[in-house]
Amino acid sequence: MADSIYDSTVGGLQAAMNFRLMNQNVISSNIANADTPGYKAQKMEFEDALRNALEVSGRLKMEGSDAEHYTKADPGRIDPEIYDNPNGVVHLDGNTVDRNVEQVDLAANQMQYDAAAEMLKRKLAIMRYAISDGGGGR
Repeated sequence: MADSIYDSTVGGLQAAMNFRLMNQNVISSNIANADTPGYKAQKMEFEDALRNALEVSGRLKMEGSDAEHYTKADPGRIDPEIYDNPNGVVHLDGNTVDRNVEQVDLAANQMQYDAAAEMLKRKLAIMRYAISDGGGGR
């Protein structure tokens, strides 16, 4: 019952933040190996993994007469696909990392992480406000 206060929004945001952290590691690894001969830049597929974790297949499932019947996000089930970037240009040494592209991806990923963290912070603040009886108890 205690976990019932965490709805699919909290679970979805947690899942998104976990993915962004994993993606940050993949991008950072690409940048760190930019001078490694033969290194193939990696990419991460997230949207399908998140959809599977949330068990949403293109439309919202709004069935059931009880909140417990609704699907809850399970961030632990996110298993994103990591693969060699097919768009990478092969340099003379066989390396496919483009530092400029990776740095842009790193910045975009960080902004998306920050946005999810801010949304989670606000969601939890609303919950805290509601739990405290709206701050007044009148």
